[in-house]
Amino acid sequence: MKIYVVDAFTDVIFGGNPAGVVILPEGADFPDDETCVKTAAEMRYSETAFIKRLGEKEFNIRYFTPAAEVELCGHATIGSFAALRYGGYIGDGTYLNHTISGDIYVDVDGDRILMDMAKPVKIGEITEEEKLNELYSIMGLDYAAQKASGLELMPQMISTGLPDIMMPVKTLKDLEDIAPDFPDLSKLSERYEVVGVHAFTLDGDDATAHARNFAPLYDIDEEAATGTSNGALTYYGYLNGFVRSGDDVKIIQGEKMGRPSAILTHIEAKGDNCLIRVGGRGIMVLEGEINI
Repeated sequence: MKIYVVDAFTDVIFGGNPAGVVILPEGADFPDDETCVKTAAEMRYSETAFIKRLGEKEFNIRYFTPAAEVELCGHATIGSFAALRYGGYIGDGTYLNHTISGDIYVDVDGDRILMDMAKPVKIGEITEEEKLNELYSIMGLDYAAQKASGLELMPQMISTGLPDIMMPVKTLKDLEDIAPDFPDLSKLSERYEVVGVHAFTLDGDDATAHARNFAPLYDIDEEAATGTSNGALTYYGYLNGFVRSGDDVKIIQGEKMGRPSAILTHIEAKGDNCLIRVGGRGIMVLEGEINI
């Protein structure tokens, strides 16, 4: 089977977020789940995508972390279609990707890839003082200090395919200072039934937001670029008034890890209908064969 490593959401090698991509031979079915998880663990990236071709313009992609299968992964989708184009499997155009999270369309235009997110959903909000103190304390910050500095936004659970807690902080320094207690964050994530915490700040004038993402429940202490989480952050921004329908949004992530990523999103909202697209570029790092 062909295997690739792709840096997604960047145009610079060793930037962005790396993903493993396994392209199944034509007519082959997915390996069993245990093999997929072991492959992801062997690759040592946060996600590895397994691609099965269903037709000329149609694919089924499954996503595995080193611990379990997840419903959808934005950066691994960008990486998958970058690998498909690089390997000559596809050209420019619009493709349908069947995922556990639902069917999404992906546009490929040269080295730029843009994908639909699943329908955005606000799952809940954290407003009780005790729970706010718990969340920020687990993330290594003092909620009272955040509130005193003028932070008015509240953490919310949002999903555009995978649920995360959107956790606002006041400044870029606050974002940099986050130092989670990972065992406690795993327990918190399990209790809230989310993948993890997507912390962000509106501080800075070079992007709509800067973000950091933590998902230790899925063996991902920190991730350099997360498409689904930034799709969710775009919807959070729309709900909270700092993003409007029709906006192009830029979110910078991965700086603390030395892998700066630029995630681009677009939102179109009308009444109950809301479409969010997430995109960027993918750079090929490695290609080869895997014997599974």
